[in-house]
Amino acid sequence: MSDGNGHNPHLMFINPPKRVVSLVPSISESIIELGIGDRLVGITDFCPDPTGGLSSTTTVGGTRSADIEVISALKPQLVLANQEENSLETVEELEKLGIPVWVTFPKNVDDAIQILWAIARIFQIESEAAPRITHLERMLDWTRRASLISSPRRVFCPIWQEEDEQAGLWWMTINRETYVDSVLSISGGENIFKMRERRYPLDADLGLVEPEKPGERDTRYPRVTVEEVKTLAPEVVLLPSEPYHFAEEEREQAMIALEGTPAVQEGRVFLLDGHLLTWHGTRLAHALTEVPNYLNFD
Repeated sequence: MSDGNGHNPHLMFINPPKRVVSLVPSISESIIELGIGDRLVGITDFCPDPTGGLSSTTTVGGTRSADIEVISALKPQLVLANQEENSLETVEELEKLGIPVWVTFPKNVDDAIQILWAIARIFQIESEAAPRITHLERMLDWTRRASLISSPRRVFCPIWQEEDEQAGLWWMTINRETYVDSVLSISGGENIFKMRERRYPLDADLGLVEPEKPGERDTRYPRVTVEEVKTLAPEVVLLPSEPYHFAEEEREQAMIALEGTPAVQEGRVFLLDGHLLTWHGTRLAHALTEVPNYLNFD
């Protein structure tokens, strides 16, 4: 196992691994786009196919339901995992079998680029990958500079929604400790819930009871009510297609619920491809090109 931002002190390869299982769709995509998709012998149900369906790359299950026996039978020299997307149990079972596992956990766009450099080192393709990764670094620098020209736009970006009998419609969103927040910030947005921490239990997050101490539980994904969102008056609402698939029905629901906010009054409640916000790696290039378009306006 390793830390999540691209440093992997325990993964030492004299020769680059040729049999790799990826449990992380965004990393699978990055490996394919960096020209080493032929190393992928196993992928999840949600990963892009490195062969376009032309050969026998094995599907090992979902990101949270990977089949350990199938993975083991593939005799991988390396398994690629992610702290959020894959279960700790899966990682521990693979390591007990003596299979090297690299666990990534990027919390911002800079971490994501460091992971790309680490991939280049592990697979010994630094000279081939350097132009692409360096170009991505330049895009990031340019986008970061461009975002400083004007004031950031107040943005609300939910990633899930449900209803509560007492509190009504509520959304799960993200705070400053997440990769999604980093993409929004770099693109010229200011996440209205960047300082908001998740409270436990759910009723406390929705303001119905007093919160208990979170302990070691994750506080990066607060659940917020309609009134809490309206109070912060977002100028833009972004409804991504994943992990919750926001569609036109949810967009209309949000517009009714958030009536009176600048985002609704000015017609800035948008559906967008969730991969732009959640898939780190080479997909970042698309995010830096497309996400600012939702946030830059006169």
